[in-house]
Amino acid sequence: MTTFRMAVNCRHRLEPRLHPYYFGNAIQSIPTLAPAGELLANDLGWGADLLHKNVVAHGDATVRKGVANWEKDPRLFPLGNFDGASITMGSSPRFPMYNNDFGWGRPLAIRSGKANKFDGKISAFPGREGNGTVDLEVVLAPETMAGLEKDEEFMQYVSEIIMM
Repeated sequence: MTTFRMAVNCRHRLEPRLHPYYFGNAIQSIPTLAPAGELLANDLGWGADLLHKNVVAHGDATVRKGVANWEKDPRLFPLGNFDGASITMGSSPRFPMYNNDFGWGRPLAIRSGKANKFDGKISAFPGREGNGTVDLEVVLAPETMAGLEKDEEFMQYVSEIIMM
């Protein structure tokens, strides 16, 4: 079984909605599960549709149930990929990170910190080129990354590989 875990914004999922200037944490981590064989037997769009359906289904009742469960049994999610079959998506291409200018000019690139890197971690950032582009920071074991780079279907969606 494979797992893709990502954070979802709960602000617009609650009824009534949170105030636009709400300052607290309003995200939840949701897992999407799929047998490895089914992922391999279908195209990339099949997996994307599975993720999409899971996000759409994460409405008011699901958010409130998650909060109630956490209140009964609070826990922290450890960072890492313990079974080798998990991907965790973090950050968001919606954060305007390239708008930050500390007097040195526009950033050349956006990356996560060292503590936020583990096998199976993907971070999504707004693309430096703008216009809706997305830069992904992908952290995988070397043999997994080599296999992914040989996957023609996957690589048709990659514009450039930058080794760090």
